[in-house]
Amino acid sequence: MYSPAISPAPATRPQAAPAAPLRRRPGLGLDPRLREPGGQPSARVAHGAQQLRRPAPAPAVARPGTAQRPDAAQHSPQVRAALAHIARIAPAFVPRQLLQDRRHVLIAGTAGRTPVVAKALARPGEDLEGMARFQHEIAAHRAFVRHRPPVRLPKLVAADTERCVLLMERVPGRPAARERHPSDTPTPGEVRAIVGAIRGLNLWRPPTGVFDRPLDYSREIARYHALGLLTDRDTSDLQQLLHGLAHQPWQFCHGDALLTNVLLAPSGPVLVDWEQAGWYLPGYDLALLWTVMAGDTGARRQLSQIAQSTGTLGRDAFLVNLILVLMREIRLHDVPGAGEEQRILIRRLHEDAALARRAVRAAVGTR
Repeated sequence: MYSPAISPAPATRPQAAPAAPLRRRPGLGLDPRLREPGGQPSARVAHGAQQLRRPAPAPAVARPGTAQRPDAAQHSPQVRAALAHIARIAPAFVPRQLLQDRRHVLIAGTAGRTPVVAKALARPGEDLEGMARFQHEIAAHRAFVRHRPPVRLPKLVAADTERCVLLMERVPGRPAARERHPSDTPTPGEVRAIVGAIRGLNLWRPPTGVFDRPLDYSREIARYHALGLLTDRDTSDLQQLLHGLAHQPWQFCHGDALLTNVLLAPSGPVLVDWEQAGWYLPGYDLALLWTVMAGDTGARRQLSQIAQSTGTLGRDAFLVNLILVLMREIRLHDVPGAGEEQRILIRRLHEDAALARRAVRAAVGTR
């Protein structure tokens, strides 16, 4: 969720000079109930839309086809629709800056005197998978109001499940990384803080029935086997490990513990984007961190040691998670037309997958 543009500045930091105001065609994309008599948009919504600043530059490395010109993003229909939906659930919301306009629309602003970030699904009627994940994130935030986890996360302000809109506290801080697979990882101290926050979350036991199991392991293994990413032997080895983990207690995980989903705030790490939170085999978050921290061998060693500290079952669960995470990343990035930097990433992912396969075979041999 938090791209480079989203790292909010502390309240005491001087504001940057505002860019040209957002130019809007009257009435397009606004809810009819938010119009004044005569068909014009209400003064509150129109005034708020004009205050949106230009979004910050896109990340230096982006997947082909995702970059947008700031002017085009400002004029997109999904931004206008998002403003109308936000106004329904938070009449006091005043937009200040457009942070992102891709699959999700992110708008920074204020609700009263409170700095907030509004998140909306760009095309909820067309993106059924995105709707399910967004609604899961809203349900997670509502559950966290009643059952507070032992990690910092943005406080819920308001939400609309039907229209996929979420209004959250804007936390001062910066993303731990600006790319999914960063070339520069955080400092050792920051890594320790992030890993400590993840471990604290993994040890948390929310009440039964509040969260489900987002990942069907047997089905995922079969899917990657059908796609040709797993061999017959890989599938057999993973199924053997799964059989031995049949009675292993599951662990509560963030489910998308990328460094881009961690804000480094003055008070410590803050986890955002809870679309995939739920129960997993132990070590899922650690496996994801291990995958995206290829540039930090010390951090990888630390994550592996933590995963194996609980014994053989903990090691086996970590390896199953690691294989599935690596297969997902390979499928996500190994696409036609990849540039040189992406081809280097794909090669590295295949090397990591080969290393994980050898570890799985060794684990099966010791059972």
